[in-house]
Amino acid sequence: MARRVGNPRLKAAAVAAGYPTNEALAEAIGVGTRQVGRWMTDTPPWPQPTVGQALERILGQSLESLGFTPPGGTASTRARRTALAPAAETGLVAVPTQAATLQPASVADDYSAVTRAHRRLYWSLAPATLHPAALAHATLGCTLLPETAGHTKQLVAAALAETWLLAGRIEFFDMRDADRAQQTLLRALQAAGEANDALLGAAVLAHTAFAPAWAGDREAAVERMVAARTYARRGPPSAELLAWLDAVEAECETRCDNTRTALHLIGHAEDILARGSEHTNPEWLDWFTAVRLRAFKGNTQLKAGHLPQARETLLGVLDDLDAAEEKQTTVILGDLAAVEAAADHPEEACGYAVRALDQLERTWYAMGMDRVREVRRALVPHQHERCVRELDDRLYGWLTTVSALAR
Repeated sequence: MARRVGNPRLKAAAVAAGYPTNEALAEAIGVGTRQVGRWMTDTPPWPQPTVGQALERILGQSLESLGFTPPGGTASTRARRTALAPAAETGLVAVPTQAATLQPASVADDYSAVTRAHRRLYWSLAPATLHPAALAHATLGCTLLPETAGHTKQLVAAALAETWLLAGRIEFFDMRDADRAQQTLLRALQAAGEANDALLGAAVLAHTAFAPAWAGDREAAVERMVAARTYARRGPPSAELLAWLDAVEAECETRCDNTRTALHLIGHAEDILARGSEHTNPEWLDWFTAVRLRAFKGNTQLKAGHLPQARETLLGVLDDLDAAEEKQTTVILGDLAAVEAAADHPEEACGYAVRALDQLERTWYAMGMDRVREVRRALVPHQHERCVRELDDRLYGWLTTVSALAR
């Protein structure tokens, strides 16, 4: 990956605190933009006392954690300080070598139990409700991390990484806020590093590939997938994790219009699952199964124009999905609607789209609504037909419209 220059610690902390530009940070502190620009260099000058206090208060970190070297300090001194607090770069609390007070070992089990509960709630709870709870839990984890040591610290850090990953997933897939999700996923990666959990790091890195792929930046997406696979090799990875990495890369390739490559990756993932593995599947990998892989395959077949194959694959997925997988159901119904719209079957397309809207009223999922809207755009040539007008009545009904705007 590209070598970072300047003061990435200050930049990351400012972005995480809601000041994405030098101008915004300067206005918040009450200094000139040129001053902030000097702070963003490789050798930022130590701020005046009152300004430094304001900077620490606004960003919630010490000046050393923000990349500043105290007067009289050296570059090597700064390196040693920042090595003790690697989390500062992405907004996590600094981790001292020894906490004044250590929490009991039981804190890891207690904190992890809430993380597991949030993981299960994701599939049924409204994202607008779960997201702030996940962020609050992450804040608690950041507080606990310096107060733990050894194996307890490792367990808390792993649960914290999973919590940040959940928040990032909600921000990207449910809230459609890719920029915010990327910052959150960076925090997840930092926490996974504190836990020395390479497999969790691989999962986080693979999630960071979605944003550039959605934007059509294949090179950036592939680079992040290379990093994810590198971390996975440090595992050992389960067959499901390796197959999921193939599925993620396949979706990225599909988004970049490389459906042939995507189908090859899906075929490779199918082979991996068929062979199996002696390694245990991570508990947190609850978003991927063989059925989910077929869902990836059906979408890629649709994008490739293989409509009969896509229809057969997606109908099989719809039959095999667990009843609790409500969010995924909306995506499959949307893809089936897209198949019928592409096949010039407006009645069937509208039927599946309405079923997706029925499900979205019960369990909101932005990705599912995106699928329905794509289908409606594909139905423009048939927009005067009764079935399409009835779809519009549902798509822009009071409940659906308010739900979409509220999320």
